[in-house]
Amino acid sequence: MEKYMVVCKFKQGTEMSDVYAVIAEEQAKASELQVAGKIGAIHLATLSRGTVFIETFGATLEEATATVLSLPMAIWWDIDVFPLSAPGKPGANS
Repeated sequence: MEKYMVVCKFKQGTEMSDVYAVIAEEQAKASELQVAGKIGAIHLATLSRGTVFIETFGATLEEATATVLSLPMAIWWDIDVFPLSAPGKPGANS
């Protein structure tokens, strides 16, 4: 299982009242995915930044992407998925 950080930015023109209407559904789905080991921590930036960071686990980048896209709020997000790795050893070339 690989680890990814998914950066979710609310699309221009998103009506936040629509987003607030699905908070309970979003929390339930996020809890389900956490129990299944598909997502870890979720961090919210300030509303003015409109960004959510989701630690995601999957065998592939496509699987991690699909996990995040299964969240109800994903319809309002532009996402960018970053594979994560452990820090390199001092003096290593990568």
